[in-house]
Amino acid sequence: MITIKDEREIDLMRHAGHVVGLVHQELAKWLKPGLTTEQVSDFCEKIIRKNGCTPSFLNLYNFPGAVCTSVNDVVVHGIPNGYVLKDGDIISVDVGACWKGYHGDSAWTFAIGNVSPQAKHLMEVCEQSLYAGLEQVKPGNRVSDISHAVQTYLESHGCSTPRDYTGHGIGTEVHEDPSIPNWGEPGRGPKLRKGMCIAVEPMAHLGKAEVKVMDDNWTVKTADHSLAAHYEHTVAITEDGYEIMTKVHKELIDFGKEER
Repeated sequence: MITIKDEREIDLMRHAGHVVGLVHQELAKWLKPGLTTEQVSDFCEKIIRKNGCTPSFLNLYNFPGAVCTSVNDVVVHGIPNGYVLKDGDIISVDVGACWKGYHGDSAWTFAIGNVSPQAKHLMEVCEQSLYAGLEQVKPGNRVSDISHAVQTYLESHGCSTPRDYTGHGIGTEVHEDPSIPNWGEPGRGPKLRKGMCIAVEPMAHLGKAEVKVMDDNWTVKTADHSLAAHYEHTVAITEDGYEIMTKVHKELIDFGKEER
């Protein structure tokens, strides 16, 4: 069931999204070769908790980490562990934060040191496909208008996208209706309405679209071991478009002080 959020709920999600934005902002300054993905997860968790939130993903469906850390050919759901990041790696960090029962969810892909031109191309294309999808987010459009825009952008720039993993609605649960695929024909699926809150999250491969799930039942890799990238924002649908909630909101920099 698709839920419509009121202004109070959207404000709570804006707070959660602000903390997610803070995490990505600090990650961009902190990430470097020599760190383990477990250290990355600990770094993110500290920021989330310092700002009065809890990690949305920790123990969600029994996931063992505070965030997902997906390196190189890992598409999504990488488990934080002892892997040591090296120069030339790329890492997608998927961060969720919960504020007073409401969630924000955003993934971003970061370059570690000096990466290849192919990796830079993948990251740029995947990020731009996110904004191509968001251009379709407005009342009256349909879910698959987002899907089609993402797929068209990715494929026109030589990338593919997996068929098994999608964006989603979000609110008091991390994953709510509707599902938002990154591929498909336009004009299909539920109509977008003001007050809907959704996470749009393109995933892109340099190679083919096929993926495989590792023995841990979490880690998803490209079947041909090509590089993968992942970008995501949580947005609220407004009267004439959308508001990105998973970013740093200047007016909320000190929001947690009185609450704590």
